[in-house]
Amino acid sequence: MLSIALAGKPNAGKSTFYRAATESEVDVGNYPFTTIDPNRGVSHVRTDCPCLDREERCGNDNCRDGKRYVPVELLDVAGLVPGAHEGRGLGNQFLDELTNADVILNVVDASGATNEEGEPVEAGSHDPVEDVDFVEEEMDLWLASIVERNWESVERASRSPDFDIDEALTDMLTGVGATELDVARALRDLDYPEDPIAWEDEHREALASDIRRRTKPIVVVANKADVAPPENLERLQEAADLVVPATADGELGLRRAAEAGVVDYDPGDADFEIVGEVSDDQREGLEQIRDVMAEHGGTGLQTALDRAVYELLDQITVYPVQNESKWTDGQGNVLPDAHLLPSGSTPLDLAYDVHSDIGDAYLHAVDARENRRIAEDHELEEGDVIKIVSSN
Repeated sequence: MLSIALAGKPNAGKSTFYRAATESEVDVGNYPFTTIDPNRGVSHVRTDCPCLDREERCGNDNCRDGKRYVPVELLDVAGLVPGAHEGRGLGNQFLDELTNADVILNVVDASGATNEEGEPVEAGSHDPVEDVDFVEEEMDLWLASIVERNWESVERASRSPDFDIDEALTDMLTGVGATELDVARALRDLDYPEDPIAWEDEHREALASDIRRRTKPIVVVANKADVAPPENLERLQEAADLVVPATADGELGLRRAAEAGVVDYDPGDADFEIVGEVSDDQREGLEQIRDVMAEHGGTGLQTALDRAVYELLDQITVYPVQNESKWTDGQGNVLPDAHLLPSGSTPLDLAYDVHSDIGDAYLHAVDARENRRIAEDHELEEGDVIKIVSSN
């Protein structure tokens, strides 16, 4: 399961985002370090279900009238403060929790109502653009410290006649999610001494920054967009490559209202319908959420998750089945599972993702949409329905 981590300074709205996205109860408070131990839960990314191309919907628990919700892990770590990479505010502990994350959502208080320490201040008095740079810098310096602590082993290995710097750095950096290809590409883009003993801090920091960008890409979530000055949102959009305006409070309110039967709303919808009895105050609050959604195309939470997975990580959703005509598993469940795979994946990759034994016993695959056999190196596409034939 892909892992998405929420990062940012205290009191930016990470825990509210987490509660809304996972429908889990966690502590939320208007003070730093409400969260100490990391929260782990299951959220979902949204895509079109293949059942839209059939006469009836699939009936899967994760499909809502053709809106397919694919599980991902969501991790909420405690807020980061300046100096986190040096251990300030238990920062090293919190940064270490991000090690296995595939992508980071940097939740920023776009209203400027919390300072760099996460303490409440007058709205608009803090520049949220600083919080974009701050999280990237803390993560880069944290990773650089890991490289620094392990550099002596690289220097020792370099004395061997068969030393390979790509191999040595891959061994070091796999623990933070780097692959051999990541390391090779980073070294190709960097200017560095051939002898590791001649490396300076600037070389190690440049390596760490490059590896972080490759292994921990970041989506900036401009939270509290409902109360943020428009100029703050504009400046945030200019400051980062991928920024999503959001209201975690609004999403949490809608999910609770939907659970209570007050509104008809699915996560990621651009609007909702009031279907139950509400008081005047409740209606006013819901209409305020609607106004924000109309401006930004939704509350932003589902958009942030979706863009992190489908855009930054370049994933596709593929559906393995046993019966290619009915699109069912062995128990007759229609489109029972959805697998997230990197773009460019093949049927063999899907087979291994389902189970290593199925991958080892792979024979061929069938495109269930077209009822035709496809090659082992065929590149799968978003929404493909695939039957894997194996000798098991």
